[in-house]
Amino acid sequence: MNDKELLEKLKSFDTPSVTNVVATYPEDREHCLGLYHPWNGNWYTDSTCKCMFPELGRLAGHVVTVTFGLPDTITRRPTFADLYRVINETPKPVIVAIRQNLPENLKRKNGLCGGNMMTAFRSLGVVGVVSDGPSRDLDEVRPMGIQYMLTGVCAGHGPFVIEEINTPVSICGMDVAPGEIIHMDENGAVKFPAAYLGQVVSLCEKLQAYEIKKQQKLASTSDPELLAKILVDQYK
Repeated sequence: MNDKELLEKLKSFDTPSVTNVVATYPEDREHCLGLYHPWNGNWYTDSTCKCMFPELGRLAGHVVTVTFGLPDTITRRPTFADLYRVINETPKPVIVAIRQNLPENLKRKNGLCGGNMMTAFRSLGVVGVVSDGPSRDLDEVRPMGIQYMLTGVCAGHGPFVIEEINTPVSICGMDVAPGEIIHMDENGAVKFPAAYLGQVVSLCEKLQAYEIKKQQKLASTSDPELLAKILVDQYK
């Protein structure tokens, strides 16, 4: 399968399953790649990141990052045309990771992305946005089929500028950079290097088959001792 087919296949698994394969159980070498420290590595989003449109289901895509901030005296800044060119040149589908580099009192009231920005993003092959701040226009964005993963929503914002494009960013506890894949659903988002895409898909298939058998066993008895024995074996 090519990358686009692998990303489509990856959507058949939920984000918790992808995290299990990427790094959650490093001692389980049969099902887990152990790419990051399970607790100390910043490879998935924390509870501040909320899924705005859970009905859209699971998404996966190549990352483009962008940092927005307040206007300042620097006149030579990246433009939206620069951002759109980068998105256009990135393999599809694309997930845009947006860092909102604002003081916290302003960040909480910054409805950054909206209907116009998301319409342009959709035209360029973007399927989702994950950001460490709020955005707006849920009613306009929902029918576009673009997922919003945000800290919340807000009706307005003030002037802002693009500070950086395709540099490493931290989004709600997840450090993400160009050349990585993001998978996300209503549980949150997880990232991993694009070079591991095929292995992640293969191990998700393997783990899914294993967990189906495990859960069938767990559902077949009400014996506390037997349930404990079945569960202990879950990730060994």
